[in-house]
Amino acid sequence: MEKTFEQKAVEIAKLMQDGKGRDVTLIDISGLNSWADYFIIVTVTSSALQQGLAKQIKEYIRENDLEIHPTNRRTPDGEDWHLIDLGNIVIHLMSEQAREFYNLEKLWFKGRVIEL
Repeated sequence: MEKTFEQKAVEIAKLMQDGKGRDVTLIDISGLNSWADYFIIVTVTSSALQQGLAKQIKEYIRENDLEIHPTNRRTPDGEDWHLIDLGNIVIHLMSEQAREFYNLEKLWFKGRVIEL
């Protein structure tokens, strides 16, 4: 049976936890916009961890019929914030400083936080 996007989002979020991502938050934003259903927000403590988690995500999407959508960001992904857009699921790998500064949880406070 085909997994739902919510099931896939939960699996990716748990993968981020298992991969040592900190403060992993999964938010259902489907009722708040037309371009994505789930945000996964992860604090990363080093660029090596960020790269390792991104690699795990790429392995997961190959096995689960997902694809990365190119992003049109004005600034290239840096150490502070790496965004991976899977269409319905958007993953934010963020440094502690970027996560505090942008505070996506506060911005999307009307979304439903999904317990992992």
